Amino acid sequence: MTEKSYPNRDYPELAQQIKAWARDLGFAEARISKAVLPPEAEAHLQAWLDEGCHGEMEYMARHGVLRVRPAELVPGTLSIISVCLPYWPAEAAGSESVLQDGSLAYLSRYALGRDYHKVLRARLQKLADRIAAVAGEFGHRVFTDSAPVAEVALAAQAGQGWRGKHTLLLNRQQGSLFFLGELFTDLSLPADGAEEGHCGRCTRCIDVCPTQAIIEPYKVDARRCISYLTIELKTAIPLEFRPLIGNRVYGCDDCQLVCPWNRFAVNTAESDFAVRHGLDQVTLLELFSWSETQFKEKLAGSPIYRIGYGKWLSNLAIGLGNAPYDAAIVAALEQRQHAEEELIAESVRWALQQQRQRQLAM
Repeated sequence: MTEKSYPNRDYPELAQQIKAWARDLGFAEARISKAVLPPEAEAHLQAWLDEGCHGEMEYMARHGVLRVRPAELVPGTLSIISVCLPYWPAEAAGSESVLQDGSLAYLSRYALGRDYHKVLRARLQKLADRIAAVAGEFGHRVFTDSAPVAEVALAAQAGQGWRGKHTLLLNRQQGSLFFLGELFTDLSLPADGAEEGHCGRCTRCIDVCPTQAIIEPYKVDARRCISYLTIELKTAIPLEFRPLIGNRVYGCDDCQLVCPWNRFAVNTAESDFAVRHGLDQVTLLELFSWSETQFKEKLAGSPIYRIGYGKWLSNLAIGLGNAPYDAAIVAALEQRQHAEEELIAESVRWALQQQRQRQLAM
């Protein structure tokens, strides 16, 4: 984008219109931030990277501090419109009951429907089109977890909420169960004010984390985080974390489930986020029985698809290893113990060992 001047535009009025249009498009809220983050944002990010807390997410280190320099990421950017869209499906089985049943597979509730990236991108582009129809053509770029954007920092600066101790954005009316998206613009829109944090002395998210990934308030070591271990990590999940993962085979919601602010969370009205294929309450064995063809057919258009079939089976094998002893589980694992992909075979061997030890202890 190139910086332009729009002397005839009423920017305060345009900002109010943008927020109204965003709500018309189904976003819960839209707020505006300037394209500059405070120096401490860069210092915190660099320290986090220097400590290796990003694990194998090499792209985090590759982009480095560009993530907190939005005006360098997209030259000419003056204002950033931050939007949020609830994702929690009302019809989903209760998370706590699924987590307590070791025979079931727990998948993070944001992933039970279709991939959010396409939904948010398309809707943000519609918002950009509405702006252009009124204000004329303008420089812009749409983001939704798709580039080195410090979306939580920008959303917090815009007053969408505040960064919680689990590092996710919290909002007094929405909790944290929503997706964020951004529209970078070369419009000089008036910025909204930031909101003070409201976590107080609460440490529920820190205390509940199965792997103690929240190593201090507002700091997560991704190398310990179940979401990272089951989604981003391409190699085998370290042995020390496997028993702690339980039946969480794709992501983890524990820190959000215990957060008091999620009493106010709003269920999604987006049909694309509705539960597909009974993924909210399905057995580990059923998912483990899927062929690669079934995996690709059933999870096409799902965020789960991107981890690939091998990682999927490896995660499920670990879940089966943590499940109560069941002869049917042992039989299913034995059928895959000689899988060509070592990521799968090693996880299956570990799970078989756990199941056999559990049988002996009966």
